[in-house]
Amino acid sequence: MGESPLRREDLGALFRPATAERIGLEIECGVVDPETGRAAPYEGEHGMGAVLAAVLKEWSGEPLYDGGALVAVRLADGGLVGLEHGGQLEYSAPPADDVVSAVSDVRERLAALSEIVGRHGLALLPGAHLPFDGLGTVSWVPLARGPIMRTHFAGLGADGSGGAEILALSTSTQVHLDHLGEDDFVQKLRLHAAASPVVAALFVNAPLHEGRADGVLSRRSLNWTRTDPCRCGPVVPALSGMTGFDDVVNWALDIPVLYYRNGSGRLRRGGGRSFASALADGFDDGSRPDFDHWTAHLGQIWTHVRVRETLELRAADGPPHLHFSAVPALWAGLTYHRPSRDAAWNLLRHYTLDQQREVSRRLPLEGLRTRLGGDRVHDLAAELVSLAREGLTRRVAAGLERPEAPGYLDPLDEVLATGRTFAEQCAHRWRTDLREDPRRYVAAYRV
Repeated sequence: MGESPLRREDLGALFRPATAERIGLEIECGVVDPETGRAAPYEGEHGMGAVLAAVLKEWSGEPLYDGGALVAVRLADGGLVGLEHGGQLEYSAPPADDVVSAVSDVRERLAALSEIVGRHGLALLPGAHLPFDGLGTVSWVPLARGPIMRTHFAGLGADGSGGAEILALSTSTQVHLDHLGEDDFVQKLRLHAAASPVVAALFVNAPLHEGRADGVLSRRSLNWTRTDPCRCGPVVPALSGMTGFDDVVNWALDIPVLYYRNGSGRLRRGGGRSFASALADGFDDGSRPDFDHWTAHLGQIWTHVRVRETLELRAADGPPHLHFSAVPALWAGLTYHRPSRDAAWNLLRHYTLDQQREVSRRLPLEGLRTRLGGDRVHDLAAELVSLAREGLTRRVAAGLERPEAPGYLDPLDEVLATGRTFAEQCAHRWRTDLREDPRRYVAAYRV
């Protein structure tokens, strides 16, 4: 007998509660020529395919292929080293029990990856956007979903005009957090959705594009506002009175399927039909969706918070390498201490969905000068950092964090005290001591 068909009531099972609150980290980095700052191609003796092959040889693990091309290595501890569409290198760490352990693992892995790429004459460059490349200078990694996605974005016109740059040039620091049940899920997701634009403004760090500082503080955040409005931006139900898992399921069901894998393992375009339509009537080729299709569909939604097995926090730009620890420290301090979480939600809960969308449109240019409703984002960010520090301090006292965790927020205190975001600090350096020289830039910001 065949498997039972997927039913609407099966879908919420993806949001199964965790047994403990852990911290996962993903760090995306450019891999660039240290002289020109340009991204390495996939092909060649010293391309990204060769870099991944070296990772596989030296660290072992399970090679992952796409159409015969090596695109990732799954490590024995559950971590993953993989490639994004423009050759960006991503390290996805296994979840850790506390912020310091998560950060320490990533620092160790990035240092080792830096050594490997260095042997190929390349440099590992964290941040939020490849600073010296454009679409004409990167080479696409042979990922089967890439052409489908680029065609989709192009078909959206202005609404999709930033999508190709997101694929090719974007890098970030993302945090995965857990929930412990449906009520806990609601409380955390609504806070994450409400806080994401404020956090994005605090962390803007993509002021260079094709070697020019043109006044944009976050090219990455700007591109996300013009990638696909139905699958980017806020998680709508979280800001619209969400009461449980079903609200997120119903919202995601109405979003069109971008692509799916058929029975022979080949990717097919979704044809513009919602997942609800596919669930009711099957895909265009007559096949029926299963649970893997549902999981993949949620992976095609790039909201500020991506809801799958974890709450994946995506709003922040990747900071300079020395300060990436501020991202998990901020989110864990706000999320994993109930009084801090409640206070942060009470601070932000009255802003409307339209106001949240407007601040996302403005922050790429204005950073902390943006206003949310009538309030300064700078002031809201200061409140969030203070609440996160209180949360981390309380977790240290409870034996859940190590004593150094609250100190990871110190760079954000400096940003708030001076009013100069990471992007503004970078743009100033670019014009002064770095002398608008890619070689100096890479030397200053590489791992």
